[in-house]
Amino acid sequence: MAIRKIIKEGDETLRKISKPVLDFDDRLGELLDDMLETMHRNDGAGLSAVQVGVLKRAFVMHAKKDSIQECINPKILKQEGTNKFKIEGCLSVPGKCGIVERPEKVWVEFQNRKGKKVNKKFTGFEAKCFCHELDHLDGILYIDKATEMFNDRDEYNRKKEKQENKSKQEKK
Repeated sequence: MAIRKIIKEGDETLRKISKPVLDFDDRLGELLDDMLETMHRNDGAGLSAVQVGVLKRAFVMHAKKDSIQECINPKILKQEGTNKFKIEGCLSVPGKCGIVERPEKVWVEFQNRKGKKVNKKFTGFEAKCFCHELDHLDGILYIDKATEMFNDRDEYNRKKEKQENKSKQEKK
């Protein structure tokens, strides 16, 4: 396994549409292993192949304890609800975060590293992570969908606290 370089916003590769994975071979396994190691080393919850410069429809995510997903040729079959006010960040957009509306629940289909079809339901943070990584495969960054952007989590937390205090005062 190896740590791969994560490409950053501004690199035109991030805006390209990834191609379907057709070969479920050792090279794919090596890519997935490298992506997992790279994601963990950088404290990420997900990482798409395009973020390491490989235009293949594959991503990894570790958005829930004890649940690592390797998603090849993923698609959303159904979605439900909205998760409007959750903060989102990206390893390819370091130092920034933003508010992005995502579905609360998604029913998805993807293939594992051996090519076997997998059907799952993700909720909450896992649903957000799946949608975020799927967007990468279509050349979309979360900043394209963000309704509000922040320079860091501290700025977001200060604004959130200010809004909560204002709301409490209005209730008095």
